[in-house]
Amino acid sequence: MIVGLTGGIGSGKTTIAKMFYKLGVSIYIADIEAKKLMNTSEVIQKELIEAFGEETYINGELNRSYLSNIVFNQPEELQKINSIVHPRVGQHFKDWYHERSNEKYVIKEVAILFENDSYTQCDKIITVVAPIEERFRRILLRDTTTREAVQSRMNNQWTD
Repeated sequence: MIVGLTGGIGSGKTTIAKMFYKLGVSIYIADIEAKKLMNTSEVIQKELIEAFGEETYINGELNRSYLSNIVFNQPEELQKINSIVHPRVGQHFKDWYHERSNEKYVIKEVAILFENDSYTQCDKIITVVAPIEERFRRILLRDTTTREAVQSRMNNQWTD
């Protein structure tokens, strides 16, 4: 069984995922796996460079700030990156899950579970919510960013 774990940025998904992990449940964190794939998959790297330019990678590492500035301010560019990365993450999850198919259930943590139709792979769904100001507080403590940048990311996610 696949249990989807979702919620907006700063809602507490990671805290909930850690609780399940302590119980021995296998956890797939889509954002982490996507970042890994963006740095290791030659196919993804090639397509991202074609779509966003040579500045997308610096010395073989994803230039996250460059890419974030593009995609979180232009919905059509966000769609472009999603169309490159999400299908590969989806396949990566299927391979990961296949290796764990004998487990009672696994957790698939995805911030945009509904936006990218990943919910269709899930048997159950847990949505984590938190007050908006608490979410801002958590993110600003955790990341080197601005309130405006956080708001821009929130604007690209569905509401609770």
